[in-house]
Amino acid sequence: MKLFFLSIGLVFIMEGLPYFISPEKMKFFLSQIINLPENHLRTIGFASMVTGLGICYLASLLLQS
Repeated sequence: MKLFFLSIGLVFIMEGLPYFISPEKMKFFLSQIINLPENHLRTIGFASMVTGLGICYLASLLLQS
């Protein structure tokens, strides 16, 4: 359970970092996302999920030893 909460905390840190470092660029980036077709957003979301799953799998392999 501790690892779960640490993981959630790290996700919040990584998600908040771009907004803290460069809020004006994030506003521009987010305004550009509105113009992307839904299929592109789905592809990006799916690729992000697969990448995250791969990272979790590799981390679990490394932590077993």
